[in-house]
Amino acid sequence: MLGIQLGYLNVDILGDSKTVISKCQSENRDRSEIGAIISDIQSLKGFFQKIRFSFIPRTGNMEAHRIARETLKKGEEFYLEGETLRALWEEHESIRLDHSEQRERR
Repeated sequence: MLGIQLGYLNVDILGDSKTVISKCQSENRDRSEIGAIISDIQSLKGFFQKIRFSFIPRTGNMEAHRIARETLKKGEEFYLEGETLRALWEEHESIRLDHSEQRERR
């Protein structure tokens, strides 16, 4: 909803739950316990020209995880956008590439 309210046309959603990310990427109706939430997310996809759901391991998502914990403790809302989000994405890509290179060396 925030992306819609801010008028974004292209949105990247990063999450550290492979299950949730794959359900959001799917066009199929989800019948799990979180099916209603997934349905809500899927119904909002049409508001964007491009929406991308990407898995990011918690190890590559430490700053976002820290911010989430702190804001929950304080009862605040906090959103990552623009350069902050881009920095997290670049950090994740760097870690992913490092792991890929290490696997190739083995």
